[in-house]
Amino acid sequence: MFDIFLQADTTAKTIETAKGFESVGGTLVQGGWLMLPLGLLFVIALFFFFERFILLQKFGKIEDNFMNIIRDNIVTGNITAARSLAKNTPNPVARMIDKGIQRIGKPIEAIEKSMENVGVLEMYKMEKNLNILNVIVRIAPLFGFLGTIIGMLSLFDSINKSSDYSPQTLAGGIYVKMITSASGLIIGIITYLGYSLLQTKIKKIENKMEAASAEFIDILQEPTR
Repeated sequence: MFDIFLQADTTAKTIETAKGFESVGGTLVQGGWLMLPLGLLFVIALFFFFERFILLQKFGKIEDNFMNIIRDNIVTGNITAARSLAKNTPNPVARMIDKGIQRIGKPIEAIEKSMENVGVLEMYKMEKNLNILNVIVRIAPLFGFLGTIIGMLSLFDSINKSSDYSPQTLAGGIYVKMITSASGLIIGIITYLGYSLLQTKIKKIENKMEAASAEFIDILQEPTR
């Protein structure tokens, strides 16, 4: 008996959820043709967010003792081992250190400049496509607002041509035309949150690169054993 009630409750919840999705879908359709570019913008934003997020997750991983191993190898004169470790570690910090190791024997200023150039290239790799998210943050609300303006113009034109309307009809029409504005704002907010998260992760990696660069220069100035 208990199982029957449980199954009935589960079925009722499933039906209610399905109706909810149908209601949301119907509301979005009422927003008009401008919901199509808004939907496309949202899909593009999701694609580039996850593409960058996965890349930055990979770039941000580095062993805690990475620089300690580099120091031990360089101080003991085992440059080959230090180079091998840096070359086989796939992240911006290691690539920058690898460039510094390749320049060992040159003036400190030249080594710092080479590492700085690599750092600039790595920052470019990490920030690639972020501008697309920034553009979507700006234009999604504008698309939504445009859809509302077009809809309101159409609504008032219909009212002007017909004497048979009520406050309820007017309110219902305005509600429908505001759907695009709400959708544009929601897409803009979600994209902005994703953009901010990616910027924060890039900043953390940049700080690691700066700290590793300074530590590497200090290592080069330590006396060899």
